[in-house]
Amino acid sequence: MILELARQAYNALKHNRRRSILSMLGMAWGIATVVLLLAYGSGFERGLWVAFRSWGTNLVFIFPGRTSLQAGGTKAGSEIKLTVKDLDYLQAEVPLLKRISPEAFKQSTVAYGTRSASYGISGVYPYYSHMRRIDVEDGTFFTELDENTHSRVAILGADVKKKLFSGQNALGEKVRLDGISYEVIGVLKHVIQNGDDNMNGKVYIPFSAMNDLTNTYYLNAIAMEYEGDHEKVAEAVRRSMAFHHEFDPKDKRAVFVFDVCADLLDLRVITTGIKILLGFIGLLTLGIGGVGLMNIMLVSVTQRTREIGVEKALGARGWHILVQFLAEALAITLLGGLAGVVLAYIVSWSVGSLTLWSAFAENGTEGDIHLTIDSSTLLASTMILGFVGVISGMLPAIKASRLDPIEALRYE
Repeated sequence: MILELARQAYNALKHNRRRSILSMLGMAWGIATVVLLLAYGSGFERGLWVAFRSWGTNLVFIFPGRTSLQAGGTKAGSEIKLTVKDLDYLQAEVPLLKRISPEAFKQSTVAYGTRSASYGISGVYPYYSHMRRIDVEDGTFFTELDENTHSRVAILGADVKKKLFSGQNALGEKVRLDGISYEVIGVLKHVIQNGDDNMNGKVYIPFSAMNDLTNTYYLNAIAMEYEGDHEKVAEAVRRSMAFHHEFDPKDKRAVFVFDVCADLLDLRVITTGIKILLGFIGLLTLGIGGVGLMNIMLVSVTQRTREIGVEKALGARGWHILVQFLAEALAITLLGGLAGVVLAYIVSWSVGSLTLWSAFAENGTEGDIHLTIDSSTLLASTMILGFVGVISGMLPAIKASRLDPIEALRYE
């Protein structure tokens, strides 16, 4: 039966070749638009994730602040300062913590030879690189031995290395941080980032060696890597800090808790909404092709009224006629869809990528919008195409199936 339906659909398309080709072109244009819009949405999402990826995923950062609510006898407006002791409190009181690192920061003059510039210096623990997924392009990150022995070693961000060394080798060279000599043991890979924490323009040194540059009793931040529910961890961190620093746990200005996972979830909601919007726009465009297909099929029903009457007189039932005309509509949809997908691949290959982060950051091509057509895009496009094809073909098919055989035979 399927082969017979396919044969009838082919004969009908062959008989009305010009009309069929025009219908296919409408569907091809529509599905190409859907595929490219969905590919654009996926590429836009990937571009944003490249920028946010440098923060890591299961991380919580806390930064000192100032109280905005009165807690007990402590008035609002009191400054909250973080210390190394807070690391012990957090490790003891917050469950599921894997790693924790302090961060002491200072804006300093970094010099090599006659070249110098002002960059941010961060003193952190060795495993901070694993927490933040920091990639070292040349050399290595400092180790626990460097931390324990107060080694004056430094890891340069990509922009720092370019400014001070240009194309020269930096490993093993000495740079001066506020006049104090540090040996370069690593250079970071250039990263695309969103936010104020610019790794490319920073120098990382062991936390113990940071004491040579500034007083590290008070910290600029504490970074924590965890397992489990990010909301419970963030809440436990806030409760612990509220207890030891005597502020109201509901006071979100006392210490700023930056839950990276929560921000990434918000980003996913935004990008999903954008993709749904683009898919809806594509559906409307494909719907125009569907309306054209519906009109063509209605004309076909009108022209073949006597044929339908003959088939019914010979014993064909309503559902036979319905399936016959629906098969013709789906055949046009399928062929047009295949042509549209081929067209979409040609366009995506020709365009390649669209500017996003490269407009704001040097070496930011990784964060541009690449029109890559993946399996999920094709699956979503196929579902939209099938939906439009069935809807467009169903109305003419129902009309054909409901024709009265006697009136159909009398039709001129």
